Amino acid sequence: MFVHQITSENAPKAIGPYSPAVKLGDFVYLSGQIPVDPTTGNVVEGGIKEQTERVMKNIVALLDEIHLSTRHIVKTTVFINNMDNFATVNEVYASYFDPAYPAPARSCVEVSRLPKDVLVEIECLVIDTLVYEQQMNQGCKGCSQNGECCDQECGGCDSNECGE
Repeated sequence: MFVHQITSENAPKAIGPYSPAVKLGDFVYLSGQIPVDPTTGNVVEGGIKEQTERVMKNIVALLDEIHLSTRHIVKTTVFINNMDNFATVNEVYASYFDPAYPAPARSCVEVSRLPKDVLVEIECLVIDTLVYEQQMNQGCKGCSQNGECCDQECGGCDSNECGE
C-alpha cells in the first residue's frame, strides 16, 4: 500500500476511524490534533495556552516519528472555539517555528464546538524534503561550465580535490 499510517507513543491515539497522520510519497497529512495528553488520554487541564502547548507537542511527536520537524510544515488549519483566544494561540504556535525558515501558510477559524469540548485543534500539511536536503548538502563535487567549483569546501577547480 502506498499510504503509511504514522502514530507515536508521545501523541494521542486516534479516537475514531482515522489515522493520527498518513504519509503518501513526500506528503504527510496530520489529522487535527487536540490537547489530549498521550499518557492519560485526557484533555490537559488549564486554559487556551496549556491546550495549544499540548496540541503543538502532539504535532511535534508525530513529526519526530518520521524524522521531520515543524520547518517541514507548509500549511496549517487552526480551529478555535473563541476568536478572542487568537493572540494566545498565535503566541504559543509561533514559538514552535524557527524564524530562520518561512512560517507555514495558515487558516484560522472560529468554530462552535470541537471534539471533547477542547478549545483548539490544529491540522497540518507537511512535505518530507529530507531526501532533497541530503542531495543538496552533498554538493556536486564538480566544476561548472565557467570553471568555478560547485563544492565550496574543495578548494577550487584547480585543486586535486575537485571532481573534474
